[in-house]
Order: sequence, then C-alpha cells, then structure tokens
Amino acid sequence: MSKLRVLIADDERPAREYLKSLLLGFDEIEIVGQAADGTEALDIIKSAKPDLALLDLQMPEMSGLEVVKMLRKTQMPLVAFVTAFDEYAVKAFELNAVDYLLKPVERERLAETIRRAMERIERDDWRASEARKVASVAEVYETSKRTDPIDRIPVRKRDQIFLVPADEVASIIADGELLHITTEENQSFVINFRLKDLEARLDGRKFIRLSRAAIVNLNMVAHISPQPGGMYSAILKNGQEIPVSRLHSRLLRARVLKL
Repeated sequence: MSKLRVLIADDERPAREYLKSLLLGFDEIEIVGQAADGTEALDIIKSAKPDLALLDLQMPEMSGLEVVKMLRKTQMPLVAFVTAFDEYAVKAFELNAVDYLLKPVERERLAETIRRAMERIERDDWRASEARKVASVAEVYETSKRTDPIDRIPVRKRDQIFLVPADEVASIIADGELLHITTEENQSFVINFRLKDLEARLDGRKFIRLSRAAIVNLNMVAHISPQPGGMYSAILKNGQEIPVSRLHSRLLRARVLKL
C-alpha cells in the first residue's frame, strides 16, 4: 500500500513540531512539507500535491480556509482543519462532513483522520468531492461568524478608555506586538493585540486584509491604484496609502475588483 502524503501547516513552530512527532509514529505516513503560513501552504500544495493537508484554521496573512479557496478542484487535497475550539467552525465542519482536529491534537483522533483519508483517496472523484465540501464549509463558517461582529474596539489613550466604533476605523496596521488603529478622521490609537485575533472579531463583509500586517475598512477605500507586477495600493479617504501584497492583490481582484 502506498503511503499517505501529508502537509503540515501552522504558524506556530511548536504546533508544527508536535504534529510532526505524532505523524512520525504512523508507518503509513510520509510528510511532504511543512508551512509556517497560508502562502507557503498554498505553494507546497501546488508543487508537492499532498494527499492530506493538516491546515491551521487561523494563520497570518491567509487562513486555512482561504488557502483551499485559492485552489482549483484538480489541486484539492483531502483537508483536516486544525483549530482551537471554535463553535462556528466545529458546526460548519460537522454539517459538511469535513474533518477537523481540535488542539491539542490527540494521537487517537489523528489516527481516525488518517484512516478516513486513506479510505477516501480510494474513490475516483475524491478531489471534486472534497472541493465541494470545503466550499460549503467556508460559506457556512463565514456566514455564522458574521452574526456577531464586534461593534466597538476598546482602546486606551493616556488614562482614558475610548470605544472606537468599528465602522469609523479606516485601517489597522500591525507593528510587532502592537496594532495601530487609524480612523476616518485620522485619529490614531495603539493597542496590544494580535492582528489575526482582531480580524476574527470584525465584520468580514466590511474589512479586508491587504497584507500580513494590514487590514482596511472597504467603506473607507477611496480608490485602488494598480502597481507594476499586477499589484495594487489602496488609497483611503483619510489620505492613507496602503500597499497590497502580491498574494492579497490576487485575493482583492477575486473578492472586490470583479462584478
């Protein structure tokens, strides 16, 4: 029997090493790559063509769901999303029969995922079937999370705490452990928070990531300026100009720049 070829993708090195150590305990597994972010995971999936991708649901720049949304049906591996408990995600996975592993991953649960994957790849249409299921998961998950977006962001300035309405936020720029929040009136606030954690609390219909370090409010975008190499810059109504990374230029075209 041929081995099941597996990709590990997680932005935290200890989590990748832990999964690797578990997988090495299975004779039927071959690890074909490890990715520290969604961009790297996407590239490895396209080049190494793993049978199974263990994708962290929340990764910087591009989440596990965004990774699979960028794949064609013919490129789709079997997918098991790895996540801390998220009631919306778990509900979406179970509803659409997509595999998931809760952190910390248990060996017995991983063994079940491997067994199911080896059964599925025996079917002729497994890639198309997985693509349909993952697309449905993305729709259910994103719709569920939209029901409870944060309305205000609490920020401290000197000895005062301000509640900044999310709709008035123009941009959020990460700088190390700090987030710089700029409003439409060019007020600036700094908070100590992770960008991906705040992104998860924002309304995904209004806010879009432009790079590993930048999120903007689509309602605050005055215009998009094309740049060489198929990239863009976003010019906001408050005068900010924010470059869009190569990857997120592709996502921007798919999500915003097409009717």
